[in-house]
Amino acid sequence: MTFQTSRPFTASALLFLLFLSFTLHAQNPRYTVTGKVTDESGVPLEYATISFVNASNPENVNGGITDPEGNFAIDVREGTYNITVEFISFESKSFPNTEITGDRDLGTVTLGMAAGELDEVVVTAETTQVEVRLDKKIYNIGKDLTTAGGTVSDALNNVPSVSVDLEGGISLRGNENVRILINGKPSAMAGFGSTDVLAQLPADAIERVEVITSPSARYDAEGTAGILNIILRKEKTLGFNGSVTLNAGYPDNAGISANVNYRTDKFNVFNTTGFRYFDAPGNGYFDTRYNENSSVDFDRIIEDRDIERLNRGYNTNLGLEYYLTDQSSITGSIFFRTGEDEDVTTNVTSNFMDGTTGPAYSTTRIENQMEEDNSWQFALNYINRFNDSGHQLTADLQYENDKETQHTIIDENEDVNTIGYERFLYAEDIDQEETQEEWLLQADYVLPIGEESQFEAGYRGNFENEVTDYAIRQENTGGEFVLNERLTNVFDYSENVQALYAQYGTKLGEFSFLLGLRLENTNLKGEIDSELTEAELEEEFGFPINTSFDNNYLGLFPTVNVIYELGETENITIGYNRRINRPRGWFINPFPSRSSTNNVFQGNPNLQPAFSNAFDLGYLKRWDKLTLTSSVYYQKETDAFERIEENVAGTNVIRTIPVNLSSNVRAGGEIGLLYNPANWLRLNGSFNYFQFETEGEFNGESYDAKNTSYFGRFSSKVTLPYQIDWQTNAFYRGPSDDIQGTREAILSIDLALSKELFDERATLSVNVRDLLNSRKRESFTTTQTYERYSEFQWRQRSFNVSLMYRFNQQKREQRRAEQENNGNEMEGEGEF
Repeated sequence: MTFQTSRPFTASALLFLLFLSFTLHAQNPRYTVTGKVTDESGVPLEYATISFVNASNPENVNGGITDPEGNFAIDVREGTYNITVEFISFESKSFPNTEITGDRDLGTVTLGMAAGELDEVVVTAETTQVEVRLDKKIYNIGKDLTTAGGTVSDALNNVPSVSVDLEGGISLRGNENVRILINGKPSAMAGFGSTDVLAQLPADAIERVEVITSPSARYDAEGTAGILNIILRKEKTLGFNGSVTLNAGYPDNAGISANVNYRTDKFNVFNTTGFRYFDAPGNGYFDTRYNENSSVDFDRIIEDRDIERLNRGYNTNLGLEYYLTDQSSITGSIFFRTGEDEDVTTNVTSNFMDGTTGPAYSTTRIENQMEEDNSWQFALNYINRFNDSGHQLTADLQYENDKETQHTIIDENEDVNTIGYERFLYAEDIDQEETQEEWLLQADYVLPIGEESQFEAGYRGNFENEVTDYAIRQENTGGEFVLNERLTNVFDYSENVQALYAQYGTKLGEFSFLLGLRLENTNLKGEIDSELTEAELEEEFGFPINTSFDNNYLGLFPTVNVIYELGETENITIGYNRRINRPRGWFINPFPSRSSTNNVFQGNPNLQPAFSNAFDLGYLKRWDKLTLTSSVYYQKETDAFERIEENVAGTNVIRTIPVNLSSNVRAGGEIGLLYNPANWLRLNGSFNYFQFETEGEFNGESYDAKNTSYFGRFSSKVTLPYQIDWQTNAFYRGPSDDIQGTREAILSIDLALSKELFDERATLSVNVRDLLNSRKRESFTTTQTYERYSEFQWRQRSFNVSLMYRFNQQKREQRRAEQENNGNEMEGEGEF
């Protein structure tokens, strides 16, 4: 009975609940709101955010994002909403008090670029993105076709204001004293001050480059020219995604690299791994003519060098970012790099007497240098955002270790001897081990004050030690290798820098100010362990040498940066900063590095730091399709480093040594243009004109000089039918006068073609670097005892093909992710 009476009750209850649900739904139905989001040129904006905030109940929030075509379709309940459409680096658009009483189409929502913010003006183009901030310019170089399959050095050479010389040395506005940072910090990836590793890391590992010509107080005061901060890729797209790149080329060049990323709501794992095998042949030619002021055996010496470099390198950077809360995270990363190189230099030396046409004496010297280099770095970063307005604390701990071992075998044979010249040609066996260790401790605190001001303070401690163990064995007349105690040595060098800084930024009307002060203490210590006494070292090298030194330098480094906004698309920037140039270990080690029997480089342990004061005035104007950036600058450096060439008395040996000259005044101007006249054509170019004047003397000889020079670059990208892009890059550096001679002009042209494949999931690129094979350094040196013409080519023309395949990441998605990352300030820094 119970069972039978319960069935009609259950059915009735079910019908009642269905009716109630239908009634409630009918009273508050759902409708679909659709639309499309684009930029001002009509390009769809993927991942734009559309939020619906209930006008009567602000806690009731709904929303969604746009698809790859910029479209959205979002279901919301009937009601009145404040609708906001947002995308990173663009002005948001609002639809207040919008009633939703049925399906509604908002049509096409056009967002304009954000401008007039406190800390930045953003300019976006298809190939180059420029962010102009109070203390830096940021260039996105990720889509440069000419660097596909290339290295970080290749990529840097296409950044405005930056030039990379034939040996890989980097200069900023023509000044070589530039500080290289990786992700905002000194790093083993930059070789502890050396730029060699930048010629091994793949270019596609870079996300962006920050050109900091007027560094704020948060940055290390090192580098009188400024700072180049290389930001490596760390994707932040949800899910598992990445890319794989294959490279091949001639001369021998093969490599593979991968960028992968996996992100959830709680953590983000990222990895960049690459392997590269390449041959980089080079050559050199040196013609030295000695005059009557020299007492040498030969009147003229010609060296003809052929260089073969076989490099094999592997690098990986693995990191994990874990989100402790919505406002805090901790990131750990491990970077490891290993390299195995073999360089063979064949040097044919021809010696002439009394102006004869044929050599009186000639030799062939073969230097075979094998090198193994292992570097690793561990970094830990903690960030706590107290709120969404920029109030945050960051802390960093970093440890780096690098070990480089070199084994060099040198053999020299006599080819011609028409004068019975007596010289014993001995073989050499050289072992050198360099061990470098560095600790970094850093903390930064950022406190917003109201909506228009910000205070920042922090500490950084850098503790670096480098030990160079150099042993040379030379063959005697009996064919035995005997240790040369006069040149064998151990050089132990430490550089410890501790700094405190504070800076304050604010906006007053159309003016934005960033004022800072940095206090730095530099401690440079060195110990030379040699069989020679200081008196014997002075006799050997020609100047007094302190085998044990411990120097401290305490300095204040003020910075001032100002932006005046003439309008939303136009501003003027003014900057002042004081900087320091600390001598690196290889500039201090007095034991010579010999590139040949007759040419040596020798460090100077008596070098003192150089200091500079620099001023910068910039102007930016953006039109619809054209962007102009420009600046003029002035810098005066005291105790500036200069490399001096001199003839070692009574020999044919020419020694190059760095010394402190009294002053170096540098002034110049630069201009850059980004022009996109059509969707299929994008152009950009820059021109830098500068003058420097040096005053000083060394060993009683004046080295006063005045030089004017310039360099410019041009790049064009043309989109052809069938999704083919064609890019041309050209670089020209004008002739210049140095303190001991002149340098000829250099022209270099790169070409590249790329094709999108597999529904834009892959890109095939073909490029040729140095199309004319003209990237050669030609110089003429004049001293009291000799004149020398030299020609040097670090790397010959090369052809490369590259295939990049993206998984779970369409090209448009990658572009939006890059824009998102570029819009964010580097971790560990404030947003000002």
